[in-house]
Parts: sequence; structure tokens; C-alpha cells
Amino acid sequence: MPSARAPSHVAIIGAGPAGLMAAEVLAAAGIRVELFDAMPSPGRKFLLAGVGGMNITHSEALESLLDRYGSDGRAALEPAIRAFDPDALRAWIHGLGIETFVGSSGKVFPREMKAAPLLRAWLARLKQAGVTLHVRHRWLGWDAAGGLHFATPEGEISLHADATLLALGGGSWKKLGSDGAWQDLLAARGVAITPLAPANCGFDCGWGEFFADKYAGSALKNIAASVAGSPFRVGECVLTASGIEGNLVYAHARALREQLECDGHATLLLDLLPAFSHDKVLREVSTSRGAKSLSSFLQSKLNLGGAKLGLLYELLGKEAMQNPAALASAIKALPLPVVAARPLDEAISSAGGVRFAALDDNYMLQALPGVFCAGEMLDWEAPTGGYLLTACFATGRAAARGLLQYLASDTRQAGNS
Repeated sequence: MPSARAPSHVAIIGAGPAGLMAAEVLAAAGIRVELFDAMPSPGRKFLLAGVGGMNITHSEALESLLDRYGSDGRAALEPAIRAFDPDALRAWIHGLGIETFVGSSGKVFPREMKAAPLLRAWLARLKQAGVTLHVRHRWLGWDAAGGLHFATPEGEISLHADATLLALGGGSWKKLGSDGAWQDLLAARGVAITPLAPANCGFDCGWGEFFADKYAGSALKNIAASVAGSPFRVGECVLTASGIEGNLVYAHARALREQLECDGHATLLLDLLPAFSHDKVLREVSTSRGAKSLSSFLQSKLNLGGAKLGLLYELLGKEAMQNPAALASAIKALPLPVVAARPLDEAISSAGGVRFAALDDNYMLQALPGVFCAGEMLDWEAPTGGYLLTACFATGRAAARGLLQYLASDTRQAGNS
């Protein structure tokens, strides 16, 4: 990379994975880096995401991985991810002294299955590289002189830097710092933004009171789901008091959200027995059950009971359950009405954000020369499974490299306003 002019001083706002990665790249190039975060400590969302097992990336073929971001997301993110792909990411983690392994599903985890050891080693490296971390510094935008304006425990302050990198996250999990407040600040400066929306989220289905009381918290395992004619995807999900959530639902969240936005309603098709063909199910439910109750009959013939059976009764009703053809069709393609996405703050991640058309090829805002963006605050989305972190790391690195080019450019403009 070209060497930066001296003195070069960069402010990074947001100490999540994208901001931390950008800080590492810039500090390694000899830049004086100040890193700001509104929370009392860095990486809050990163740490919580690792509580159940830190899924850092995915081992599938790169072409398949890139497809997980959708056609528009792939077009925008591909250069950054190819420049820092999952293999490079794993090598970087190993360089921190953290071993990784590939799980049975292809997901990549740190050996200890936790985010905290990785974050501690990373922060120690950044400190050694000279990065200065300021916590409890909430960014308020720019002051009248074009300086970065912060609220701190000691009062409001302003700061001027040669360039700024924003890695402010999306709009989910406000208590961890991602509140989306930056949207208004950037929109006021002419930056094109797609409003934030819930991604990897649960959905409301309008259950009856009896069903909700009996089955909330129940898992639906070994099922498959589809939306709008898409291929059925096998997985599992969980029934909630108001609807449904879980990885299988998150994989279809974008399609469901778009249906809701367009039509005001959406349908998730569930295959409750993906290992059985429709013909086999129809043969089994068409045989005489003798003195057995329907519930006992379905349990003995198809091992179908519990929450799956309850869901059939909830959506079909008792009369249709007695019709073998209708029952078989419902078991293999049960239309589950979806009435609304759960609130953004409950979502694992958010969709929307700064549009890529608002950036140049180096992740700099065209409306604000010297201001760069990275991470989840950009307009892309992906399912869970390591894809979210992969793109955050990659865009943090790409934006930092773009910032270095800006600092070294003879056409560099002063200030960030």
C-alpha cells in the first residue's frame, strides 16, 4: 500500500469487529489511530454473539459463501471478501494465538467456542500497536467547525482528524450500542440510506391462546421451509408465544419481510416430514386407524406428534385433519401465515443502511470526502452461520485500505465536513 502523509491521524467510531479490524490495518501502516465507542467497553455485541458458541465464519466454497449475501449484496461485498476470505480470516485468528475448527455443519469456531479470548488477544495487539481506545464516547455528529462531536462522561468534546472511519453497526440490540442513531446524522449530510429493518429475526403468526400457552418454547426439529417457491431448506426453529423464530426462519427472513412490505402478509411453507415423500405420507394417513385416536395413529405411523401435531390442528382445524388428502398435503407443505416481523431491536442483525451507491470503490462517502464506512451499517444482509462476521471483518479491512489511499493521495481534502 502507498505510504501515508505525516502526520496522519484517523478517528474510528465504533469498536465492533469492523472498527477493530480497520484500526489494526491503519495502525500497522503507521497511522495514529483513536478508536471511539459509546459503550463502557468494546465489542459488546461481538461478545454476546459468542455466548452460545462463537461462529466466526464458514468453510463452504467461496462461490457458495458469496451467494449467501444475495445478488445485490454479493456484487457489493465480493471484492472485500475475496481480499480477506474465510481462509485468510482463520489465518489471522491463528495469528492471535486462537485455534479454530470446522464443525459438522461447516461453521468455523474458535477452539474454546468463546469470543472473549479472541477479543482480549486482539485488544492487546491493538494497544501494543499504539491504538488509543476511548469508551463512553457517544458520537453526536459534527460541530460547526467540522470537528467530530462526542458526548463523554466529562462533557461534550470535539476532535479534528485527517480522516474518519465509521463502523457504527446496525440497529439491533440497542443495549449493546447498535441503535442506528447515525442514520439521521448522515442523511442530514446528503448520504443515501436504506432505512434499517430487522434481519435474522422472528415473526408473528397470530396464534390462538390455547396453542400459544401450550407450545411456546417448543422446537420444530427436522423440518424444511420455503417462501415464494424457493427451494425447501432443512433445519429447525422454535415456536414462540406470538409466532416463530430460529435459524430456519432467519434463512427466509428477507423473503418474508419483502412479502410483508409488498402485500401486507406473507406465507412460510413448512414440510413437517422432509424425509418422507408426499406419496408415502398420503399412503400412511389413508390406512385405517381402527380404534386409535388420530394423534396416536399419526405418532405410530409417521412419528408425528408434539408441537408438529399441535401446529397441524392449529392451522387446519379438526375437520380438515380427518381428510387424508388435505392432511397429507398439509404435512408436506403447511402454509403458515406470517403477519409481522418482530421488532428491529430483537433481531440478530439488521438490513438496510448506507447504500453502496453512496460510497466510492474505497468505501468513502461521496457526499463526505474523508469519511469512510464499514460493517453492518452498510446496506447488506446475510443469514447467520458466520456470514455476518465475515463481511464485517472484510469491509473493515477494505475501508481501512481505502482510507490509506485517501491519505496518500495528492488530491486529499482537509477535514471531514
